Amino acid sequence: MNSESPARSSDSDSASSTLPRRQLGRYLRDWRTQAGLTIAEASRLMEWGASTLQRLEKGQADRIRTIDIQELCRIYGIPDTVTDGLKGLAQQAAVKSWWHAYGDLIPENFDVYVGLEASAQQLTAYQSELVLGLLQTADYARALNRLGYPDDSDTEIERRVQLRLQRQALITRKVSPATLDVVLDESVLRRAVGGAKVMAAQLRHLADMSTRPNVSLRILPFAAGVPLGDTTGPFTVLTFGTDGKGQPIEPPVVYAEGFTGDLYLERPADVRRYLQAHVCLQRHALDVQPSRHLLRQVAKECAT
Repeated sequence: MNSESPARSSDSDSASSTLPRRQLGRYLRDWRTQAGLTIAEASRLMEWGASTLQRLEKGQADRIRTIDIQELCRIYGIPDTVTDGLKGLAQQAAVKSWWHAYGDLIPENFDVYVGLEASAQQLTAYQSELVLGLLQTADYARALNRLGYPDDSDTEIERRVQLRLQRQALITRKVSPATLDVVLDESVLRRAVGGAKVMAAQLRHLADMSTRPNVSLRILPFAAGVPLGDTTGPFTVLTFGTDGKGQPIEPPVVYAEGFTGDLYLERPADVRRYLQAHVCLQRHALDVQPSRHLLRQVAKECAT
């Protein structure tokens, strides 16, 4: 490999650090660790200086070559399917608003969001149609996957369900669980997924989860109307905590899942606007205790 650094810093880390680059760096760091290599050892194999690889892993590389990503993936023993996803991330433009179209550069089976979610310390979410993935029961998730992937085998459906359940450790783990602040539209409670029995269990699960100290769950009732005067669609704002100096470890990100792709927003003005929208929705929603009562009430209605 060329010993000339392929990933020089720009004048401003904030300018070069974008979500695709940080996700690329996060995955490369994880795979390097799994391969049992230190930064110094991996850099030596690439004929780079250690600072070059450090910047790449921090998402601060100014110039990224797919040939270098290919070589790192070979050194780390990364499977071809993951390698294709990482090369796709490397080719994304350095922009603060990123529309990730499914299957465009990045293969559809490469999940960008899961790696991001796993690093979050706080998630602030609104859901207007479905239960948030982090709060879904296995049966609810299974019913959705059967509808969304009708041609998949039972084994593949089960794999998807288990992956979703594994993600929930983010908020249920005993050590430093993430904080979840979610508003669910009442329509989420009334929309039948998987039948009455599945819905009753799902609503009871929501009520139980809302008793956790790190989970705040409020229901926006039909009676609240349209508090924002417009619809935002489902969204999640992810924040990643602060360092020893009180500075954000990573910039907060707005994630909005779409049918053919996902939208990621990093511009401070965009993040602010979504957080303000959440505050408005929260203000018009039921408090936590009445929300829990409504969940249990609707669960009883489903069960009868």
